[in-house]
Amino acid sequence: MFKKIAQSDFNYNVFNLIDKDWMLITAGDISKYNNMTASWGGMGILWNKPVTYIFIRPTRFTYNFIEQNDYFTICFFEEKYRNILQLSGTKSGNQINKMTELGLTAIKSENNSVYYAESKIVIECKKIYFQDLNKNNFLEKKIINHYPKNDFHRMYVGEITNLLIKN
Repeated sequence: MFKKIAQSDFNYNVFNLIDKDWMLITAGDISKYNNMTASWGGMGILWNKPVTYIFIRPTRFTYNFIEQNDYFTICFFEEKYRNILQLSGTKSGNQINKMTELGLTAIKSENNSVYYAESKIVIECKKIYFQDLNKNNFLEKKIINHYPKNDFHRMYVGEITNLLIKN
């Protein structure tokens, strides 16, 4: 169903994938996991490794799953799944059981994380760094308006360990 590829064979526009298509970030194992929709993040090379970087507020239910697990996945979907991404982005795992409510088919990865059969692209990552955003470090002060509750994101850098494309 999926083909593993090298990052050098990844020929997608990352800006469109993250900003326009959105991504579903998932952490946990097949017995207990949670996901959230995100449109902030990126991909590139850092410390001579292919990486992703994601941002999660400590107030999000997914935060504890990311904290407690070494791996996470980022999944991208076709447009027909937009309603699932919207639901995952607006409802917390505290409010609904996303493992069942979203209707996605969870698959256990090589590293015991979770991705979905409905994905078109799966990026599995191993956490290698984190840092909390600090309001004193914003050079453009109006960005702070994104944080009316002072719940600044934690940034995670994940080394890409698996890159899967749907056949």
